[in-house]
Amino acid sequence: MAGAKLDPIDRHILAELQADGRMTNVELAKRVGISAPPCLRRVRTLEEAGYIRGYHADINPRELGFEVQVFAMVRLHSQAEVDLSAFEALCRSWPLVRECHMLNGEIDFILKCVAPDLSTFQSFLTGSLTAAANVASVKTSLVIRGAKDLPGVPFEVLEERLAQQA
Repeated sequence: MAGAKLDPIDRHILAELQADGRMTNVELAKRVGISAPPCLRRVRTLEEAGYIRGYHADINPRELGFEVQVFAMVRLHSQAEVDLSAFEALCRSWPLVRECHMLNGEIDFILKCVAPDLSTFQSFLTGSLTAAANVASVKTSLVIRGAKDLPGVPFEVLEERLAQQA
């Protein structure tokens, strides 16, 4: 298991940073029980190893006028790797597409989209998404409300699994 490569302090650092990426190194070191210099070295090592991909603010889209959130399920005509990669590149170029995940089964991709209003999303849907090369069909679901939206991973599950293996 990949998480087993890290020691408990590294995992604690990751859990603390996931919960609050803005804390100072001094506060982080205090929370994980080590001094600041080795804590900073560990954080830098975790960043370089790819465990930490970045630091971001959690922006409320509705406060900025993005009232519409839609999940779009996309089926492609061709699932050849070159066509899958081309569609992924296209998704990265569309600002309204915030997440793009390739799936197995009937649906090839699910996209999470945000827009200020329905007409903006509809223009994107008809003018860009359904018109894109290789797109066979698109089914959309408008989000009515969200009940949970947590970033990252559940560290408590990781720790429980590691304890069972010990």
